[in-house]
Amino acid sequence: MSSSPNDVFVGQLGPTTTEEQLRETFSVVGNIKNIRLIVDKDTGRLKGYAFVEYTNVDSVNAAIRLLDK
Repeated sequence: MSSSPNDVFVGQLGPTTTEEQLRETFSVVGNIKNIRLIVDKDTGRLKGYAFVEYTNVDSVNAAIRLLDK
């Protein structure tokens, strides 16, 4: 798994977090290119983190500034 400069790491996700929920939350700061929810390969359960990839680095910086809690 590789990450790009346009990726934002999102941690402490609940086990029922959906891509739609992440898209709704993170789209307020810019256009999202891709969302990768990380799952355990053996169980298929969420590992509690994801990567949100934006179309540009300005959106990454805005997400970090505004959504980092």
